[in-house]
Amino acid sequence: MADGSTVSLKNRVSEAEWKTRVELAALYRLVALQGWDDMIFTHISARVPGPEHHFLINPYGWYFEEMTASALVKVDLEGNIVQETSSFINPAGFTIHSAIHAAREDAKFVIHLHTVAGVGVAAQQEGLLPIGQNACLLQHQVAYHGYEGLALNHDERERLVADLGDKPLMLLRNHGTLAVGETAAAAWVAMFFLERACAQQIAALSVGRDHVLMAPDAAQEETREQGKGIGFVSSLAWPGALRQLDRRSPGYDA
Repeated sequence: MADGSTVSLKNRVSEAEWKTRVELAALYRLVALQGWDDMIFTHISARVPGPEHHFLINPYGWYFEEMTASALVKVDLEGNIVQETSSFINPAGFTIHSAIHAAREDAKFVIHLHTVAGVGVAAQQEGLLPIGQNACLLQHQVAYHGYEGLALNHDERERLVADLGDKPLMLLRNHGTLAVGETAAAAWVAMFFLERACAQQIAALSVGRDHVLMAPDAAQEETREQGKGIGFVSSLAWPGALRQLDRRSPGYDA
């Protein structure tokens, strides 16, 4: 059972792994600050630098707001815990994240959420609509995967990966949102834009579909190209996100 305390691993793992642990713990805290967490459910993971294809994920039972770098659990692609710990992981989280880490070399960080707005849009037949600027920037970068129930069946991994393809974002139908990134910054900013777009869509559709103004076709095409610059934006936003954590949720780097 999680007790909210762990022994520091800072001097027990490589410098590269520790940096990844700190950034991943920061992502958990940032999700909590946004109110996007789902009690002890949903998951964020990170590939551990090195040839082993190990990755880090949350210990089952910890709230996102209390996550620390040392608390994260290191597992292999078969779900075996490969560090000394009394914690265990959520098998549904393993199914989704192991599939993506195994298939996508660029998916160093993977964020999966169950927000109200994200599930709301994921349950809409048309998916993400070009209602606002965030959606226009992202709509061509979003993949879709049909709901199959709790992600406990490892056979789903092949279908999930096929549906994701090479895109950085996904709406899991009736389930939630997902973002992958080469860096923590890229995954975070992509998810921020997607969640903001979903919230805007839910708000706009509150008046009914017939009264909502879609962005003009020419503007949609223009923003399609502009959306490719999200990586540059993420490098600017990430240091500020960490400063925000230092002010409002210190201790993630322990």
